[in-house]
Amino acid sequence: MKKVLITGGTVFVSRYLAEHYVAKGYEVYVLNRNTKTQSEGVHLIETDRNNIGNLLDGIHFNLVVDTAYTKEDVECLTKAIHSYDDYILISSSAVYPETTIQPFVEEAALGKNCFWGIYGTNKIEAEKALMSFDKNAYILRPPYLYGPMNNVYREAFVFDRALSGKAFNLPKDGEMKLQFFYVGDLCRMIDEIIAKRPAQHIFNVGNKEGISIKEWVTLCYEAAGKEAAFRNIYEDIPYREYFPFYEYEYILNVERQNRILPETISMRDGLKEAFAWYQNHSSEINRRNYKEFD
Repeated sequence: MKKVLITGGTVFVSRYLAEHYVAKGYEVYVLNRNTKTQSEGVHLIETDRNNIGNLLDGIHFNLVVDTAYTKEDVECLTKAIHSYDDYILISSSAVYPETTIQPFVEEAALGKNCFWGIYGTNKIEAEKALMSFDKNAYILRPPYLYGPMNNVYREAFVFDRALSGKAFNLPKDGEMKLQFFYVGDLCRMIDEIIAKRPAQHIFNVGNKEGISIKEWVTLCYEAAGKEAAFRNIYEDIPYREYFPFYEYEYILNVERQNRILPETISMRDGLKEAFAWYQNHSSEINRRNYKEFD
């Protein structure tokens, strides 16, 4: 039985990954502080990743999937782990400065993005730390992730609005585009990487095309069984005061991903899956208050 180690394992991406590999028949180890409910079928390594000690001694992992935020996170794990085949770091598209020519390509210079700040620069340092430790490791840079288990108040915010019967407060004309990636497709991409072992080791991952925020909201309402109605907001108010994304449009070049994973789930079907999970786990979402215009 193959063994996989996943850092975290209790929230959104890491939890989805853990359950994905349990379903595939892997022996799944999750490393966390045990402050949240664990998924069924996992083996808990209860510790802070900054104090792993010898807890990983004697275990060979076929796959390590790390959601590290900082170089210190990476360094603590790489010092504690002694035997593995493949190491994959879930990084972020936040590593690309907003001033870089789009679509962002993997070879583009990295640097501070004014929208993401220290989150992006920490991810850059995490990437560097991993590649200096293991030049054969893989790095994935997704845009906005969505789907079941997403506790971030994004699609859930629109679902809440749809079920309330209220019109949606749409920034301006709603034509700003966003790029997404379904969390299940992220798992499939990892599966393809460990099966094919591509020569490239850094991948932008995401849907092939962006989607306008108006179309995205419309599909969220549709997933909730509602028809979207809009109130266009043209006032000079920061988007994040009433909308779950910054006023920042960008697109990743995902040609490298497409050679390995040519087909991804449609946004319509992905949002249906997200809504199905939301209906039974609404209390797990980290809601925030947004400015109203009613």
